[in-house]
Amino acid sequence: MQRAFLSFFLLLTVLFGGRTAAHASALGGRTAAQDTIVVRLPNRATLTMVVRDVAQLRELKNYQLDSLTTRLASYIAQAEAAAKAGSASQVTMEFYPDKDRPGQQLPEQVRITAHKPTASDRTGRNRVEVLLEKKLEKSTGINIDFSDDKKDALTSAQRQARRDSTRLKNIENRSTKSHLIFDLGVNALVNQRVSPALPAGQTGFVDLRTEGSRYVNLGLSWDARLGGKRSPLSLTVGPEFAFNNYMLSGNNKWVSANGRTDVVRETGGRQLQKSKLATSSVNLPLMLRLQLRDVHHKPSFTVGAGGFVGYRLRSWTKLKYTSEGTTYKDKDEGSYNMENFQYGVQGTIGFRSLEFFGKYNLNGLFKAGAGPDTQVVSFGLRLIGVN
Repeated sequence: MQRAFLSFFLLLTVLFGGRTAAHASALGGRTAAQDTIVVRLPNRATLTMVVRDVAQLRELKNYQLDSLTTRLASYIAQAEAAAKAGSASQVTMEFYPDKDRPGQQLPEQVRITAHKPTASDRTGRNRVEVLLEKKLEKSTGINIDFSDDKKDALTSAQRQARRDSTRLKNIENRSTKSHLIFDLGVNALVNQRVSPALPAGQTGFVDLRTEGSRYVNLGLSWDARLGGKRSPLSLTVGPEFAFNNYMLSGNNKWVSANGRTDVVRETGGRQLQKSKLATSSVNLPLMLRLQLRDVHHKPSFTVGAGGFVGYRLRSWTKLKYTSEGTTYKDKDEGSYNMENFQYGVQGTIGFRSLEFFGKYNLNGLFKAGAGPDTQVVSFGLRLIGVN
């Protein structure tokens, strides 16, 4: 209470000292037009002043409101105590400061109405209305609200219930939604079958450097709900752009010659720092997704499974080596006898905001008889997904 009156006192000092501009808006009254000034104080208390015109506002400085402020604390305390003790919803009390201290230009009458908080008022506010009168035909109303914002007056359980209700409405009202996909992982070659007849210097088994064989995927997916408003099942589809790197270990390189692509050892005396085959492709996945939620309707467990089809856009090799103190990066583009069309299965599994993905290409990486006989597995972390 003391903090509120201190703010009230400071407000009046600034208001009548000319250092703060207040915003006034016209309101209609029953007998005459009124101006309303609403001021929000730093402690989130709100003070509203209603005057009939600007001239009446200027007269307030003659009422010695600074000395009246100390008296208002006692007046309002009495009114609040009477409101709490009484059975009525509000209590109005009148005080006469001008008679108590004549000659100091105090208001002739101070009328205070204290409202008792009701059970339906969740803020528990204690609203006080102060009416200052110098003459009976002129009056200035000051409404003082000592309550904080409504959101601060709610309990934590009530705030949580409000968030849960809003989240549930968003889920029920959205049968479809779109989301970004960003996958970051690695590639591995599986089911390698070595041909018994290979040219000299060629190795049938492809050994990849795991940390350099990166997989990056960026996509935009649409999620369509299957079933009722709260069904956890959905169908996901959308275009994706994938980048696959196949980096060799050791001093080996990818070579395309005589209609074949193979891994051969470097024989020119160079020590290769990096040697990789890279591809870019566009894919279209189709997945069935199950997303369970906790009691607050937040995602708790997610699992998805389906397939994909895609088309290779580009492929190239890149060699990095140092010769006589100079670093070289040789890049060559070509088809490298790789399959243009690709297809496979994929799945995701996640807990809350953490989600993993896995992809398995059912077709070979290279055309039959034109390269290593192997298939690709990609797996890693999904950084952006469904909320």
